[in-house]
Amino acid sequence: MKRLIILCIVAVNIISCAKPAAKDMQVDYPIAAVDIRNVAINDDFWLPKITTIQDSTMKFAIDKCDAEGRMENFLVAGKQKNGKTKGQMPFDDTDLYKIIEGASNTLISSPNKELELLLDSLISIVKIGQEPDGYITTWFTIDRLHPPATWVKPSKNRWENEISSHELYNSGHLFEAAATHYAATGKRNFLDIAIKNADLLVANFGPGKIQVPPGHQIVETGLIKLYRITKNQAYLNLAKFLLDARGNAFTHELYGEYSQDHMPVTSQNEAVGHAVRAVYMYAAMTDIAALQREPSYHKAVLNLWDNVVSKKMYVTGGIGSRHEGEAFGANYELPNLTAYNETCAAIGNVYWNHRLFLLSGESKYYDIIERTLYNGLISGISLNGKKFFYPNPLESDGQYKFNHAVSCSRSSWFDCSCCPTNLIRFIPAVPGLIYAHQKDSIYVNLFVSGKADIQLNDKPVQLDVNTAYPYNGNVSIAVNPDHKSSFTLKIRVPGWAKNEVIPSDLYAYDTDVKSNIKLMVNNQSFDAKIVKGYMEITRAWAKGDAVDIVFPMQVRQVVANLKVEDDKDKIAFEYGPIVYCAEEIDNPDISSITISKIDLMSINKMSILGNNVNVLKGIIGGKELTLVPYYIWSNRGIGKMKVWFQKYKST
Repeated sequence: MKRLIILCIVAVNIISCAKPAAKDMQVDYPIAAVDIRNVAINDDFWLPKITTIQDSTMKFAIDKCDAEGRMENFLVAGKQKNGKTKGQMPFDDTDLYKIIEGASNTLISSPNKELELLLDSLISIVKIGQEPDGYITTWFTIDRLHPPATWVKPSKNRWENEISSHELYNSGHLFEAAATHYAATGKRNFLDIAIKNADLLVANFGPGKIQVPPGHQIVETGLIKLYRITKNQAYLNLAKFLLDARGNAFTHELYGEYSQDHMPVTSQNEAVGHAVRAVYMYAAMTDIAALQREPSYHKAVLNLWDNVVSKKMYVTGGIGSRHEGEAFGANYELPNLTAYNETCAAIGNVYWNHRLFLLSGESKYYDIIERTLYNGLISGISLNGKKFFYPNPLESDGQYKFNHAVSCSRSSWFDCSCCPTNLIRFIPAVPGLIYAHQKDSIYVNLFVSGKADIQLNDKPVQLDVNTAYPYNGNVSIAVNPDHKSSFTLKIRVPGWAKNEVIPSDLYAYDTDVKSNIKLMVNNQSFDAKIVKGYMEITRAWAKGDAVDIVFPMQVRQVVANLKVEDDKDKIAFEYGPIVYCAEEIDNPDISSITISKIDLMSINKMSILGNNVNVLKGIIGGKELTLVPYYIWSNRGIGKMKVWFQKYKST
């Protein structure tokens, strides 16, 4: 950090801004998420993970970025220092943007003057690297003819090699981070940098101008976030233009399936190519469907979602099965040992499904969000917050170096560090996923202990939730409106609680169990109507009203669709929303495990590196089998791991 302080001193032009109250963003979906600033969690599962990001991962990543020259690149680009581009990726700038975004999210719930000052210093460094007309991509400004990566083409002109240059990708993460920083602080120092760059894009892209789409999507959602803040229609128009440019061979030589540039976006109905690029694009398409009531966009995202969930998703919620191209494979191509499942793809998939929920109010999108959150997303970060998975396979032989060809275990950093910084960006924002509201209805989407203050038709309502979820299915909700008022509380029924692994036939439980969900209002049984996957309670609520739910949890065995070759005659285990795996450290004979239909597993408590978790234990073939939550694997050293186990075949 000492070197970073020196760099911050070099960046003498720290922008001081008045601090007006942060403006509410325009609601453009029928349903609105309850803003993170109005949600305070004290949850035993999520709070430690957010605190780890705040107290450990963020500082660790800043030091890494400093040591690898991320900040210095901005100073060299701004001619405050002499030197060449440092780092190996054309999008290294975005690591700093994502850290600022994640830190800004922590400021919303936990104001911290020291952190706010550090962000001001980092933002002043970014400003130095911005060219006078608003252009900002440091490697290009420093030396456009010698890109940091061999696969990036040298460029004489800006944006002429968007297929690989990542100039618009860099802008997109800048816009996303600046919007979050403005919402958190009310300061315009970062927002003005973003707006200046966005105005440059508007001046250079569009009909009669540059008509190529970005190689790597995200600028589209970034522009839309700036549109919501500024109400500048040009930003929304440009976002849609860049989407419409994809697959248009009259404007550019098509990039192909890898970048989802093989056909117009409204004609696409199968998820192909680089998985992160795809879900970022699908999120932007969903924004357009909501903002412009564009039916062709709406139809396309529904078709794409159905393809992903029905044919291309792992039981952990992971997506993108191929290492080659970090890409979706063919339908039902879901290998376990060589599964890619990039952490960034899991994050992007949550962003997309959240938008689909806000557009429809259907719980199935949150079933995907929950499965991803508790399994294939947080698996990407170690318990101490300082080691990471880039891919997240469902099997390891202890030898195959799946983790970016560096390791068969977690790594402390990567040359391409998008996943660690994306986790920093994402995890502090989880409280903003818990609740939503629409007119006279409140949605409880995730079960997380804490309080939420919600304005429902200008009437304040506080919810106070107490639960040990995901390891226990008991949820208590205290409902406290300021004044007695009528509204509907909509409580999501998780897919696993209604015998549904995911909302398709890709996976199923080997046997159905009777759903015995218990719902009580003020200690009286309540028979709720279920609409779109939500238990609805409509009444005149008063202070002190209480809702109690019991989602019975039991060990479930999961089987895959017979078209998934790698999972034929195999079983996976779940308990509630958690997917389990076997690690060699607990199971020396892991390679020979076979599961009989009569094998039973019991729930046991276990502390793994200070984390109290439910583990599954049973006697399988005369030997004890211990299964741990998938997200926690590879925190205790290198070893074999399995999610799917061979069924015992009687002869």
